[in-house]
Amino acid sequence: MLLLPETMMNNSGNAVVKVITSKKKIEQLVVVHDDLDLPLGRFKISFAKSSAGHKGVESVIKKIKTEKFIRIRVGTCPKKKPAGKDLIKFLMGKFTPKELPVFKKTSKTITSVLEMIVSRGLEKAMSQYN
Repeated sequence: MLLLPETMMNNSGNAVVKVITSKKKIEQLVVVHDDLDLPLGRFKISFAKSSAGHKGVESVIKKIKTEKFIRIRVGTCPKKKPAGKDLIKFLMGKFTPKELPVFKKTSKTITSVLEMIVSRGLEKAMSQYN
């Protein structure tokens, strides 16, 4: 099942909790989200980690009452990490014409990662892609 919440990012847990109704479903949950600590074009698969300050992930953790789910952190950071008002502008903005092809290529790879997680398991995906 693919879930694309229509809530604001910081309230993602409200959408997730409606479909994650058992411990088994929590173990199968994969949350794909942006990460300013990774450069654009990079991603990292992790399991049972804290939100690291990501408000959407914090919302999911709070609603399902555990950190024990798979995350795919997708790098969105340009060469220099924005701060202050520039950070808000960046988060609410669009990718530049130079950044968009990089993001699209990464998105295709993440599709393969998701397929591997489903077909061969988390450990295999982490060993191949991390």
